Amino acid sequence: MRDIAYMALNTALEYGATFCEVRVIKSRRQGITVKNELVEELIDRVEEGIGIRVIANGSWGFAGTSFLDKSNIIETAQKAVKIALASSLTKKRNVELSTAKKIIATWRNPVKINPFEVPLDKKVSILIEATRIMTRVKDVKIAEGSMDFWETEKLFVNSEGTEIFQHIIESGGGISAYGIREGDVQRRSYPNSFGGQYETRGYELIEEIKLLDNAQRIAEEASALLDAPECPSTITTLILDGSQVALQVHESIGHPIELDRILGMEASYAGTSFISINDKGRLKYGSKIMNITADATLPGGLGSFGFDDEGIPAQRVDIVRDGILVGFLTNRETSYILGETSNGTCRADGWRNIPIIRMTNINLEPGTGTLEDLIKDTDEGIFMSTNKSWSIDDRRLNFQFGLEIAWEIKNGKLTRILKNPNYTGITPEFWGSLDAVCGSSEWKIWGVPNCGKGQPGQLAHVGHGTSPARFRNVRVGVR
Repeated sequence: MRDIAYMALNTALEYGATFCEVRVIKSRRQGITVKNELVEELIDRVEEGIGIRVIANGSWGFAGTSFLDKSNIIETAQKAVKIALASSLTKKRNVELSTAKKIIATWRNPVKINPFEVPLDKKVSILIEATRIMTRVKDVKIAEGSMDFWETEKLFVNSEGTEIFQHIIESGGGISAYGIREGDVQRRSYPNSFGGQYETRGYELIEEIKLLDNAQRIAEEASALLDAPECPSTITTLILDGSQVALQVHESIGHPIELDRILGMEASYAGTSFISINDKGRLKYGSKIMNITADATLPGGLGSFGFDDEGIPAQRVDIVRDGILVGFLTNRETSYILGETSNGTCRADGWRNIPIIRMTNINLEPGTGTLEDLIKDTDEGIFMSTNKSWSIDDRRLNFQFGLEIAWEIKNGKLTRILKNPNYTGITPEFWGSLDAVCGSSEWKIWGVPNCGKGQPGQLAHVGHGTSPARFRNVRVGVR
């Protein structure tokens, strides 16, 4: 990997680049999907390649290849420079980068059980058994389970002397049951929807989430939802479970604080942001108990790493403090515009894509108490759990979320189940209604392995540390 990286680096500089960074990546993904006791999909894919990004004549150029022989490496490095020179014909200003320290380092995330050393038949058997348990429950017609594992070896070098090797292993899995009767379909998922829970850890995560122990309960809830009344349409007190708070943070905080989006670099594909650069230190994002951090140093977080794809160390930075916006997610190019240094949030989806600003672990810092305490402290309201759908405008301002299940709250107690719950709001107003956040005992880092951004599109693995939270005067049950 090292010989390949420096061959590309030296070629680009000799060909006219004034700056060059190279990523040589070898990755493996194993994916298993089971439906109704039958294996639907098995993936075990290994790929490797090189991505070369340069600055020449004040503009970016990028090229990549999976053919790692000498002639292709040289040709690809030259192509990156040619693209930069062509791009410079339409530039409005020269690309300038904020300063960065020269770093020589190696980083690996802690792993107790390497998932790729666990026999495949053991993993498949767990998913088959989980779906068997779920389909035994009345009205559960479809039961699904999945596991995914990733291993990435990545060498980063640049023309400033930085050389970083990282070895990252990620794991995840989950189950879902679908209750179906007379045209009504209700889903329950565990430990989260859309594939479950994901962390930068090993197979120990799969053992900890105990899929088999939760299969019966999840299926029974899916069946019970078929007989449940609809969520009423009203304005009420809303309590969200931690996993839904995580998605709320993702969509209405994580994306709008990306500085490339604020500067209009993402407008053609993923929209812009309701935030402006001048809002830093001024915008009231939410109530005084709202504190948001971006923290790539959290052990196990799916958005954790040692260094980003510009060679910047992982960091913990404040985004919202006491309800006021105080920071953005930046890379070396956008932080230069602010007169700052990058806070290490620039990553690429594999070797074939350019690094762009991505979320790390964007967290709502914990408050006090437990979910049980929060419910007891609520005279009347609705508790919603587990996301089912989401919709948000391209400025990340107006939104609506649908969830899998809800319970009415009466006199501090959970009462009847409600189906098809949803809620809507406007980002600063909604976060302004936040009046309670549960404490550290309820706080968990939820993994999102499919965050989409960029053109061409890229997927990123990100995380959100959250605990259940309460919001006042929220419109629910919108139809």
